[in-house]
Amino acid sequence: MIPEPTATAASRASAQTRNSHDEANSSGPVNHSEDESGNENRQKSVRRRKRPHEGSENVKRKSAKASRSSVSRAGGSRGKQRHVEAVTLFEVVTMGRSAMQAVIDDWIEAYVTDRDSSLLDLISFFIQCSGCKGVVTAEMCQSKEDSEVMSKMVEELDEVSGLQYKKFLAFPWILTVTWPMDTDSVEYPLIQSGPYGRWFHSEFCDFVSVLVAQCQHSVIFDSYLMNSLISLLTELSDSYVRAFRHTCTLAAVKLLSSLVAVALSLSVGIENSQKLHEVQKTKTRQKSTLQQERIQKKITELQEKRAELESMMDIIFKGIFLKRYRDVLPEIRSICMEELGLWMKLYSSAFLTDSYLKYMGWMMHDKMPDVRLKCVLGLQGLYGDPPLLPKLDLFTSRFKERMISMTLDKDNEVAVQTMKLLLLISKTSDDVLSTKDYKQLLQFVYSSQRPLAATAGELLFSRLLNTVAPASDTQDEISEAEAHKQQTSARLKALLQFYQESELHKHVVYLVDSLWDCGGALLKDWHTLTSILLQDSSSHSPGLTQAEQAVLVEILVASVRQAAEGPALAGRSGAKKVMNAREKKIQLDDCTKLTDHLLVVLPKLLSKFSGSCDIVASLMKIPQYFLSECPEADHTQAVSGLTAEMGAVLDRHSGPPVLEAAARTFLSLCGEETAWCSVARAARDTLVQRWVDRLTALLGDTVSLKGESQSFSADEEKTGEILAALKKLRAFHNCHDLLKWNVFELLSPLLSVESSEGGAPPEVLLEVLQCLCYCMLWSLNTSTETLTSREKAVAQRLQLRLFCERGNRCLSHSDHSVRQQAFLGVCDVLTAHSYQLQVWDPSSFGPLLYTPSPKLQRALLTFVCMHVFVGPDCDSQSSVRENSEVERLEDLHKRRNLLAAFCKLIVHGVLEMSMAAEVFMYYVKYYNDFGDIIKEMMYRTRQMDRIESARTLVLCLQQLFVRLKQEQESGGRAHPGVQTFTCIKELARRFALTFGDLVKFRECVVMIHRNGIEFVFQEFSQTPETPTPPYLSYLTILSEFSGKLLKPDKKTVFSYLQKHTAEHVIDLREESWQPLIYYRASLLAAAEGEDAVSYVSSDRKLYPPNRSPFSKQKLEGSKSPCAFSPVDSKASKVHRSSFSSSNQERTADVDPFSVPVEPPAKSLNIEGSVLSAGNEADDDTVEVEL
Repeated sequence: MIPEPTATAASRASAQTRNSHDEANSSGPVNHSEDESGNENRQKSVRRRKRPHEGSENVKRKSAKASRSSVSRAGGSRGKQRHVEAVTLFEVVTMGRSAMQAVIDDWIEAYVTDRDSSLLDLISFFIQCSGCKGVVTAEMCQSKEDSEVMSKMVEELDEVSGLQYKKFLAFPWILTVTWPMDTDSVEYPLIQSGPYGRWFHSEFCDFVSVLVAQCQHSVIFDSYLMNSLISLLTELSDSYVRAFRHTCTLAAVKLLSSLVAVALSLSVGIENSQKLHEVQKTKTRQKSTLQQERIQKKITELQEKRAELESMMDIIFKGIFLKRYRDVLPEIRSICMEELGLWMKLYSSAFLTDSYLKYMGWMMHDKMPDVRLKCVLGLQGLYGDPPLLPKLDLFTSRFKERMISMTLDKDNEVAVQTMKLLLLISKTSDDVLSTKDYKQLLQFVYSSQRPLAATAGELLFSRLLNTVAPASDTQDEISEAEAHKQQTSARLKALLQFYQESELHKHVVYLVDSLWDCGGALLKDWHTLTSILLQDSSSHSPGLTQAEQAVLVEILVASVRQAAEGPALAGRSGAKKVMNAREKKIQLDDCTKLTDHLLVVLPKLLSKFSGSCDIVASLMKIPQYFLSECPEADHTQAVSGLTAEMGAVLDRHSGPPVLEAAARTFLSLCGEETAWCSVARAARDTLVQRWVDRLTALLGDTVSLKGESQSFSADEEKTGEILAALKKLRAFHNCHDLLKWNVFELLSPLLSVESSEGGAPPEVLLEVLQCLCYCMLWSLNTSTETLTSREKAVAQRLQLRLFCERGNRCLSHSDHSVRQQAFLGVCDVLTAHSYQLQVWDPSSFGPLLYTPSPKLQRALLTFVCMHVFVGPDCDSQSSVRENSEVERLEDLHKRRNLLAAFCKLIVHGVLEMSMAAEVFMYYVKYYNDFGDIIKEMMYRTRQMDRIESARTLVLCLQQLFVRLKQEQESGGRAHPGVQTFTCIKELARRFALTFGDLVKFRECVVMIHRNGIEFVFQEFSQTPETPTPPYLSYLTILSEFSGKLLKPDKKTVFSYLQKHTAEHVIDLREESWQPLIYYRASLLAAAEGEDAVSYVSSDRKLYPPNRSPFSKQKLEGSKSPCAFSPVDSKASKVHRSSFSSSNQERTADVDPFSVPVEPPAKSLNIEGSVLSAGNEADDDTVEVEL
């Protein structure tokens, strides 16, 4: 099929200049053996060394000699070796740039002597770089215009021989390349994984550029080399073979880029010559006229060469670029766009026109991110060069909307680089982006991607924050510090205005983080920020409004946090996670500065804004970022003033934000590593003692003893004071150990007051429950230090029992919040107690074991079932509250917390694992809301005890089944806790899916089947009134687990089933025995090579006889004392059985409790098949205990 190359044309073209040996080399096959090219192309390690050459190549002896000499020069001492092997052009790519230049120089010398043979070497190089392992044959062509020759230019494949070939013209050669059909499936060098592919890409591009650079003063203008090379690359880049198309397109565009470099050097030469010509014109000597003529001749020659280069570039662009810039391969499209941007930037006189720019605009809509990215990067180079901007006006007007929309690109890098491009456009052209465009772009300062937000912050800083302070009449009289303050104040007002005009976002922390890289100096000017906040408004300076002051305080706090902790923010990705030494030094210096300044100024700010709850809550967060070991001498007096001012704020406010901020700040100031911990601890103890004394006095007047019970009596004002004191103690007890104040003894009597007998208000009980919970948690957490005797351990256990009992009483409180807090408190304390028992050191005193009473366990379980697993129409309170999606999600969050707290008790062994059965019942019904929590508990319990966990699943299914059975027998209204048979069956299927490793869970699955069989048949005595077991339909549910049995276990379980059914008379024609038939079939499906799923589902009717694998079997007899013959109790050896999926059709559901008038005949065929399958036994068996 592939024509034999003829040597006649080659011999005619070279008969006068070549000997017979050269003729043989110039026409014939060029074999790229696997040793020569395949192994080189596919190797993964990068080895820059000379490798031995095996095989032949179209290289003349003189060329080989030249190559050897060039490698010797490049290799230094290697030139002294006695035996130097010849290298090909492809091999020299692996030897470095110096060797590459030397070999190319020698190739040029060989080309001047014998250009046809050298050209074949270059052709072979590009084919080898494409990863082709095939054969290249060449024959001479006399004319390009020969129609007979052009008609033979084909690219076909021969499926019989498994080869494909391409025949094309690279004048004066007609080349035929033959290669295997699986070339596209092989990794050619450019796409090889690992560092080799990247390295080869770089070296291959260097080779093309070095080749053009070395030829630019000689053979590049001989009208032979470039024509042949461009023809070769054009043909191969148009191939349907990916390797040829990719490699040669890359070579072509790099060739054009190299020609651009040569054209630029010619332009520089022309410009210099023209300047010299102008100088010579001013001279009047006769010799200057000759110089002018010589210079003019040189200018003309250079211009002709440049025109010739531009012609070559135009041919490459039209012949290759225009065909490949929309190639199906994204790598090729990326290459084209990357190089096009380079051409337009470097050689703008020829390429920076609208006819070329349109390709860049079109490809910004490409579906591949890398192609869009290359377009944006190319445009950055153009817009960053001011002299080129006038040529971009039309492009900007046409594609501005597309560039703005690309800031929303799904690829983060594309969005970031597009924002940088628009920032560049904004800086160079003021009138391109409109106010509406800026409003859209500046909102990206709140983006979740930090690189994009930082770029948008730079745009915001350059657009709005470079505001100049308004000129003053006394401008000459003000100092430099005052001028700086005015400038900073003007910028801050612009920033405040931008923030207040933002309609969608109110996140100051994100805004500060976005501006940190470009506007850090402004944001870290804490001296100016605090002076503006402390400044009083006057007629000359109106100052800030209250809303602006609140925002400026948030900016101050955010800047302090950013300086102390860095750019890591929750919900924002892309930030640098590891700081270098320079960044750490800057962070340390900033922390020192802010500590020195704000430690003195913060009390003044707290005093000024003490009336605003939100502002002081923000200000009191600042000490959390102070440097704990400040190098300055002593800050005791400043810390004392700060804590005194914070105490004054706490006396005035009792809101949650203020209390939480104060508690955390005192925790930071009281740390062991701080220099002022003693002062801070003394101030904290004073505050707590004052609150405890006040609360003791209030409760002494409020809680009174009536008979054997206590009552709570207080007016609204006194209740408010009690509540404020409780809130402060609760907030501080969350962070600080307050056990020495005996808060538990002080507050526990409030829980003994019955709500029906004048008990405490719900809001008071809520705070009391939280305080007591924190007391118990701190007591358990500090057991190692505090429990020094058995008496203390007994006292702790008594407190734990008292808290749990009174918490149990609160579970039935009328207020929903009190019930939830009591439940969470009891669960958290019991979980912490279990953990303390696990980590307790037996050599010392520790917490004594406390086991919750059965009454408390049942109460906790009932609470979960009643308050967690409820629908929107089942809970009247929830239906009233859930007026919006936000409220619904908040309620769901609370219920998830309740369920997670209960599941922790089971996972930590506080409650029996069997209590998880009630939770597992709702796994499918509430999968969207709680499926992840229930599944996690299932896996955790399985890690504790696999068998017990499986028993819990069985208990869950059996309880649901019994409830359904009782509901149907009673005939009453459906109870909310009763699920349908289909739901129970689906729940069993989902349970079965959790047993992934059949060998690992073998015992568990066998136990499930054994337990299910016993559940159905134990304690059943057959009578005429009850011919079938009442729970026989449970076998249909149990069959969902049959697919998880190993084949030998199926036989063993079947034998166990036979033992329970052998005593009963079974009428196979009765519909009531269908569940047993389904279950038997599911156990024996593997023995017949069928999938168990084909049999076990009760949602399918039995298969028609013509589709059943047992359709040809007949059933003999319908009744017998023992209808099923026993099988051997031994099963085959353990192995993983693979089931083939059945394609049988599903039919309508069969009610397991309904009895039809006539039993279907289909069941008889299935039963017969089960009987015949049950008599089989394997020779190799193992015992499985049931």
